[in-house]
Amino acid sequence: MAMNRIQFQPGLPLPAFQAQFGTEEQCAEALEASHWPQGLRCPECGNADYYLLKGRKT
Repeated sequence: MAMNRIQFQPGLPLPAFQAQFGTEEQCAEALEASHWPQGLRCPECGNADYYLLKGRKT
């Protein structure tokens, strides 16, 4: 059977991953920080005013 190279990539150990991304809130904050490192801004005008729309959880 061929070796799966993705399976053997270096990464975080599971306890470290869970400490950093263990809750939904931690995951959302990490995603936001990686996607918008300088904060949420309009790419055209640079305006930093925005509204947060929360979805309905079922």
